[in-house]
This record gives sequence, structure tokens and C-alpha cells, in this order.
Amino acid sequence: MSGEMDVVSGGIADGRFVVRVVGEIDADCCEAFGTALDQALTADADRTVVDVSRTEFADSMFLHLLLDAQRRHRQAGRRLLIAGPFTPVVQRLLEVTGTDSFFTLAPSIGEA
Repeated sequence: MSGEMDVVSGGIADGRFVVRVVGEIDADCCEAFGTALDQALTADADRTVVDVSRTEFADSMFLHLLLDAQRRHRQAGRRLLIAGPFTPVVQRLLEVTGTDSFFTLAPSIGEA
């Protein structure tokens, strides 16, 4: 499902390590997403924010990586937040799986 506009990036901004997911996150780009989440754990930042405001598709692999990252962040004493605004696809994935309560959700990157 990957296309030209699919992007996973990570970097420090305003004391946060921000992982941006743009386009479709599936098997083809999960490695880049996992790598960005790994970098977040070692970054000199007070929290990790996963920006899904421009995520058009997400599947169980995406969710598995998020769940694993949340567990590892908690073990390390670090915060992980997921920031919207949430696309219907991401919102539905979190609600249907019942994982929306496992994460700290923020309505926007600015509020994370």
C-alpha cells in the first residue's frame, strides 16, 4: 500500500521527540516506524509524541509497534503520547481494538 507520499520521520522539537507518520503505515514502512520509535527511547527529550494527524492507513502491525513502544517507554520511565487530530482510520483502529485507553491521546501535536 505504500506510495510516494508515505513518510516516517523522527526528531527533537520543543523538548519532545516527535515521530511523524504521513500516508499509509503498513508492512512496507513499519521498519522505519520501529526505528524512529527506538530512537525516541534514547533521545534527549522529556517525552515521545507520535503524530498521526496525517496517517491515512494503519493496520495491526502499526498498532503492535505502538503497543510495544508504549510498554518500553513505561519501563524506561518515559512518556509516549499519540497526537491527532485523528483520522477516521486511526480513531477506528484504536477504538475497535480497545487500545485507546492504553495510550495517552492528545487532540493535536501542540497539546501533546
